[in-house]
Amino acid sequence: MNDNYLGSVIKQMEYYKSLGEKAMSQLSDEHFVMKLNDESNSIGTIVKHIWGNMMSRWTDFLTADGEKEWREREAEFDNDLSTSADIMRHWEEGWKCFLDALNSLGSQDLDRIIYIRNEGHTVMEAINRQLAHYPYHVGQIVFLAKLLAKDPWQSLSIPRGGTKAFNVEKFNQEKRRKHFTDEN
Repeated sequence: MNDNYLGSVIKQMEYYKSLGEKAMSQLSDEHFVMKLNDESNSIGTIVKHIWGNMMSRWTDFLTADGEKEWREREAEFDNDLSTSADIMRHWEEGWKCFLDALNSLGSQDLDRIIYIRNEGHTVMEAINRQLAHYPYHVGQIVFLAKLLAKDPWQSLSIPRGGTKAFNVEKFNQEKRRKHFTDEN
């Protein structure tokens, strides 16, 4: 069961990574740094925060506290990444660190205790914590991208008005066991 859990989590997180990338691919360079108001974050800032969290939490995560001394969380919210290339470099580096850490695990690791700010978590709990955190921010990226992108927005799921045709196609197939991301 735990091997299925790890495989499912990895596929789910790869899906969210892809979703963020598909949204950001529809943007012009200036959209990456635009803020809707003084209290909002740009897509670049959100990426920088995800990157900082991933690098801190998943570097040596089995042996070192997940809140590294070198992390500067407050600086993650400075809107100082100025190019889409720099933003995407942070995106790739953070996701690589995270996914490499997940791929290094075996089911025997899931009950091990790791620490985040001196609070003990099982590895599974730490994974679940990020399974909520990273998709939350990817959702923000998708929402902002949809607001900022020029028409026509390329849907990242079933396009509006396409549900009936999508369901007909699905229900015309044999029942089978597969992960929903296998077709993306």
